[in-house]
Amino acid sequence: MGKIRPKETQTPSDNSAAKLENHGKQHRKKRKLKKKLKKKIKEVEKKLQKDSKPTAELPPKTPQEVSANWKALQELLRQNAAVLNSTAPNESSKKRNGTRAGGIVSQVKGTGTVLTPKPTEKAQKIWADILTQPGQTKSENNIHRKNMPLAQGNRKERKGGKRRASDEKEHRAVKQKWREEEEPGEAQPADIWFDDVDPDDIEAALGPEAAKVARKNLGIREKRPEQLLGQVLEKERAFEGLTKAVAMDCEMVGVGPEGEESIVARVSIVNLFGKCIYDKYIKPTEKVTDYRTAVSGIRPEHLKAGEDFKVVQKEVASILRGRILVGHALHNDLKILFLDHPKKKTRDTQRYKPFKQQVKSGRPSLKLLCEKLLNVRVQTSEHSSIEDAQAAMRLYTMVKKDWEASLKENSKTKKE
Repeated sequence: MGKIRPKETQTPSDNSAAKLENHGKQHRKKRKLKKKLKKKIKEVEKKLQKDSKPTAELPPKTPQEVSANWKALQELLRQNAAVLNSTAPNESSKKRNGTRAGGIVSQVKGTGTVLTPKPTEKAQKIWADILTQPGQTKSENNIHRKNMPLAQGNRKERKGGKRRASDEKEHRAVKQKWREEEEPGEAQPADIWFDDVDPDDIEAALGPEAAKVARKNLGIREKRPEQLLGQVLEKERAFEGLTKAVAMDCEMVGVGPEGEESIVARVSIVNLFGKCIYDKYIKPTEKVTDYRTAVSGIRPEHLKAGEDFKVVQKEVASILRGRILVGHALHNDLKILFLDHPKKKTRDTQRYKPFKQQVKSGRPSLKLLCEKLLNVRVQTSEHSSIEDAQAAMRLYTMVKKDWEASLKENSKTKKE
């Protein structure tokens, strides 16, 4: 006989332990569910953030994207080209080809119909932006942008197929504006910059127009033709005798073993109007070793027929006595003639301060002063004492009033 197992009776302590285990399991399940829910919420939030961020429009990369953009552009171009090329239909063509309604024009040809869609305002703006090229000017762009709405507005017809007088006037005014804008304005001078370059060199290399711009930038007067040199330095139909002011210049030749020492070979004096009143060659007192013909213009035959030095010295002294003496680097001319002249009566163009400031040189040459201030070229080859004296006198007469006024002021300040 089998043994009958007695029923196990559950004690209160066992029941409480089972309850605790069940409670723990339920608590763990809830925790897992909460974690899963939190993860899902985070994922959803991330997706929403990604969707809300503005995506940068990148250029097309794939061939499909490029071809799609190209097709859209071609369609837009076709639509707008049809609008621009089409002309305003008259009454007969309007009856024959159809009517315009709802932005669509229907044309019947044979058996089929062709529908041409009217472009929207947005399409017109895009078309204007596409046609604006970087090389076009602002006026051209404005004309083109104005063209599209005006082209369509001018094609609108009134009832009865006739335009009103006011519309025709407006149309004419618009056309006139277009013509004025399309007419080329005055050509502006080219912006040419040449630093420390002689305008004459620019003229030889690039032509007279470039030289003209360079002279304008440097503040030099326009160059006169060379044949007018005599007219600039000498006044026509003027008094030919002695005046209160005279200008003198001398030419010299070399003596001594190497021709380094100088003696006078020619003396020229002109009056206030540039007229020559005295011009003589002088016989040399010593043997000439260097005639300096390239600079002085003196040749042996000139000196053979020359005047005695003492005679010339007396004649020049009598002319200068009591007169204002004008010249360039006069101390050299007076020294070579063994003469002296009062400083109050001397006007040396090399030492005049305003001339130095204008040409920006401490000891400006006569050639530089004439080129910058008179816009004439002297001493281009062999020198001429008459021409040099005329140039010095012309420089003096140009600023005579200011020069004499400044000397008077200086004398007053010294007396005080």
